[in-house]
Amino acid sequence: MKEIIIGIISALFFGFTFILNHSMELDGGSWLWSASLRYFFMLPFLIVIVWMRKGFPTLRNEVRAHPKQWLLWSFVGFVLFYAPLTFAAAFGPGWIVSGTWQFTIVAGVLLAPLFVTVVGKVEVRQKIPMISLLISSIILIGILLIQVPQANSVSAETLLLGIFPVMIAAFAYPLGNRKMMDICGGRLDTFQRVLGMTIASLPAWIILAGIALFTVGLPSSSQVFQSLLVAVSSGVIATTLFFVATDRARHDQGKLAAVEATQSTEVLFVMVGEMMLLSVALPEPIALAGIGVIIGGMLLHSYHTMLVAKKAKLIDV
Repeated sequence: MKEIIIGIISALFFGFTFILNHSMELDGGSWLWSASLRYFFMLPFLIVIVWMRKGFPTLRNEVRAHPKQWLLWSFVGFVLFYAPLTFAAAFGPGWIVSGTWQFTIVAGVLLAPLFVTVVGKVEVRQKIPMISLLISSIILIGILLIQVPQANSVSAETLLLGIFPVMIAAFAYPLGNRKMMDICGGRLDTFQRVLGMTIASLPAWIILAGIALFTVGLPSSSQVFQSLLVAVSSGVIATTLFFVATDRARHDQGKLAAVEATQSTEVLFVMVGEMMLLSVALPEPIALAGIGVIIGGMLLHSYHTMLVAKKAKLIDV
């Protein structure tokens, strides 16, 4: 249960990402700056935290041991995650992007066969937890309900550009996160891992910032300030909390799926936040029903995790 509570708290801070990205798009800010500035601003905060915890020597050794893997999976987990999300923010309110983002819950479950665990000296490929997949599929139904009103009011091209990039991000984030957990093997704490992935992904962010500079010019002061808020709330606080929760659950695919499912509560946080801060209208009834289905699916994930934990305790006794 602790992992699920941590996951929900992280979802609250993640919610600011979708609200502020939509706000920056409304102000005419480029998604290229929104994406790259977040990670530029994250860097000094993480450096100070890791330095105070004396974590640089261990982090340096880990990166030197697997440099190619760090570059690859940091690119997948950070760049292919956040750049598509900021791009999609141009095509609809944050609650729609956030709702579609919940597909990451289903994606996380489907990724299980890509990983192996060592039992004794034998490598065993992990299996898809079918109950978790069934519950995640319920959440997917909620996502589809959210998109129904949007599908009736926009062109197919706009809908595709608003949804397809989020689908890419939905697979990239859990894949990059889980691969880096495997590579680190518990030798790094969450702050070290996030800092290492941020540094490894910097070349991509510098390229995106360079493209932005030559195509749209410098970002406005408002976009810089809002990107700083995103970096602190989502990039540092939310990412760290979420990685703490997934680290604690990484040996149990069902529990890990439940932790990833907590991100479904972002939709509720984003919807309320946009109504209060950006005067976004209340979603249509069918979309509200979809949000209810998503949250209900998350609760089912939590309940299933509790049952599995109780059974495990009984077996140990």
